[in-house]
Amino acid sequence: MDLAQAIPLADTWGMHGDFGWGWMLLMMIPMLLFWDAIIFGVVWLIRSSTWGQPTRDDRPINKDSPVEILERRFAEGAMTLEDYRARREVLVKGGKP
Repeated sequence: MDLAQAIPLADTWGMHGDFGWGWMLLMMIPMLLFWDAIIFGVVWLIRSSTWGQPTRDDRPINKDSPVEILERRFAEGAMTLEDYRARREVLVKGGKP
């Protein structure tokens, strides 16, 4: 059905005096497409504005060994030399004398 056939059909449903069901049905599709485009645009803007920010699940997994973590903590000054040596001995030897 083309537009030339749809307009007379829509016009007859309204009895020439007002807009009837025919015009409402004919205009409902563009209205739905318009609101779909608005909703899609808002969702797209929100998602694109937060795209580069890492979430809780996107954080990198620490691949360092326990000894490397211990060495880094010692280098940062988080522990004393005695603590470092004692913990390194436990990690390397497995706590066996």
